Amino acid sequence: SLSGELMDLIRTEGRRMTAAQPSETTVGNMVRRVLKVIREEYGRLHGRSEESDQQESLHKLLTSGGLSEDFSTPYPPLRANVIEAINELLIELEGTTDNIAMQALEHIHSNEVIMTIGYSRTVEAFLKEAARKRKFQVIVAECAPFCQGHEMAVRLSKENIETTVMSDAAIFAVMSRVNKVIIGTKTILANGALIAVSGTHTLALAAKHHSTPLIVCAPMFKLSPQFPNEEDSFHKFVSPQEVLPFTEGEILAKINVHCPVFDYVPPELITLFISNIGGNAPSYIYRLMSELYHPDDYEL
Repeated sequence: SLSGELMDLIRTEGRRMTAAQPSETTVGNMVRRVLKVIREEYGRLHGRSEESDQQESLHKLLTSGGLSEDFSTPYPPLRANVIEAINELLIELEGTTDNIAMQALEHIHSNEVIMTIGYSRTVEAFLKEAARKRKFQVIVAECAPFCQGHEMAVRLSKENIETTVMSDAAIFAVMSRVNKVIIGTKTILANGALIAVSGTHTLALAAKHHSTPLIVCAPMFKLSPQFPNEEDSFHKFVSPQEVLPFTEGEILAKINVHCPVFDYVPPELITLFISNIGGNAPSYIYRLMSELYHPDDYEL
């Protein structure tokens, strides 16, 4: 089949899905991963060495912009090769949380005080894995008004991890006692910044003030080639019913209540990213992105 036609079809469907919910960047990321798979498989059949692609120099990356392939040569084995590569990608995705959790003992030591915010399945697995061999204490900021931190605390305490829930207002006051901050995120942007649950920016600023390391546990499929051109564009607001119920009719008529779901966290507040392929500084994100996505696919 013609890989050019296939890529156009996938791009069209990718645009349709991302337009349905723009804040869900993972959908676009996976479309880009599949497009990269098709490019690689076409390149192999076309006789281009894949090794050269992995070890590109900065000069090559800068000068190869105009040499895009037309993808017009039909290769019968392409379909089977692409399906096999996508199946390998699915296996990789299924093991991402386990791969991140396996690194826990390198970062969490005995008798440490760890702070986190809200609920993250990846952070939960990370802390539980460390708790199998180390004893430490976890402080969970509740992440009001949705209070996902309560669920996190319940799950950790069931594994006999000493867990304390606190209000978001107490983050700065408690930070001086904390050894590490470990959080999850919704999206990692191209500059190494985060789009994470509301309250994470406060947590990151407090950690920076106290020189407490801030570690982000996130699988690679959350890495997006988007840049934060307008920080407001990543904000999502929901009904403030949890903050100010509709029963407070008198007050509601006089005020506007904003209830943001996400925070933008700049890269300078982050110490380390732990992904399913290891630990990296925010400054290395650009390199990871070039390995995951093709530059022509950054804009679907």
